Amino acid sequence: MKVLVINCGSSSLKYQVLDMEGEQLLAKGLVERIGMDGSVITHTKVGADEKWKNVTPMPTHKEAIAQVLGAIVDPEHGVLKSMDELDAVGHRVVHAGEHYSHSVVIDDAVLKVLDECSALAPLHNPPNILGIRACQELMPNTPMVAVFDTAFHQTMPAESYIYALPYDYYTKYGVRRYGFHGTSHKYVAHRAAEMLGLPESQLKLITCHLGNGASITAIKNGKVVDTSMGFTPLEGLVMGTRCGDIDPSIMTYVAEKEGLSNEEVNDVMNKQSGVLGISGISSDFRDLEAAAEDGNERAQLAMKVFAHKVRAFIGSYIAEMNGVDAIIFTAGVGENDMGMRDIICDNLDNLGIHLDLIRNRTRGKEAVISADDSKVKILLIPTNEELMIARDTVWKVNELKNSQH
Repeated sequence: MKVLVINCGSSSLKYQVLDMEGEQLLAKGLVERIGMDGSVITHTKVGADEKWKNVTPMPTHKEAIAQVLGAIVDPEHGVLKSMDELDAVGHRVVHAGEHYSHSVVIDDAVLKVLDECSALAPLHNPPNILGIRACQELMPNTPMVAVFDTAFHQTMPAESYIYALPYDYYTKYGVRRYGFHGTSHKYVAHRAAEMLGLPESQLKLITCHLGNGASITAIKNGKVVDTSMGFTPLEGLVMGTRCGDIDPSIMTYVAEKEGLSNEEVNDVMNKQSGVLGISGISSDFRDLEAAAEDGNERAQLAMKVFAHKVRAFIGSYIAEMNGVDAIIFTAGVGENDMGMRDIICDNLDNLGIHLDLIRNRTRGKEAVISADDSKVKILLIPTNEELMIARDTVWKVNELKNSQH
């Protein structure tokens, strides 16, 4: 089965084409500046020497999807002979509220739910829906599946997701903790179980998705019991530009002092805070490390604050699950920043966590990086959200076919 995976933003679109017979990536690409001057598609065929680019007007997502479909069937740089070879499309969708705990085949009822959930994810769900509708218009007979960032976390018990606010806010407005990065956490949890040679139903795992956006998830016996992000991706860890957990009264106090509007307060917490806010230098950890090595104290502080927060969540999740079998590092910082992994794992010996400093000298590839005497395995697993989306797409399409027979 050949699957097209689509990840739609408001003005950009990422895609991959995979042959799921052997889970082989055939092509991938990026469409940028949708609805703006200078719209461009950059397409890469696996094994090709060069990327193919085309600058052409793309006023809407429909034209962007058309460019993608044209690229993947192009005689020179395409990977399919015709669109008839494409069996399904998997769409990354950020928010499904409490409606779906699994991926679903998209129909009108699903689209109605996604539209309702746009209030919970106003920056993400609307462009996700635009991408789906554009694909439906151009490929009306191709089955499509929605794979949600929030779905994997729907197994959380109520004590993990309910806020200590008036309960009416939950019943009327859906104010609760949802969690995000679910597709990534799900993928690396599956791979961790395979690497450990045990079923997920017998494991306690802590998955650390550490990138510019960062979240940590506690997974017990294959089910999420807690995760660091909440009602929005702002809660939890210190991140590249997001503040993570703070005393809510801080921003009402600062807003009064600075004369900030609600929108400006939101902008401060989401775009001006995190390690960028502390360091005053950058949200990129590579820049922070370079500055820290040059003696910049605020860059050093930003890195310590980030590691402190990650370590605190790891400790609390070990307590919550009454133990842990493996800690998994993934995403940009988790996969590539050996120094940050070292800082995070330092002084966790009493919890049976021992990092091997030689094995830790690894970037971007699967590895066991714990010491032989570590009671807890420490794993490095590059995430692959697109493959997870494609797998879920195959699962749901096959399920649909079987139900029709």
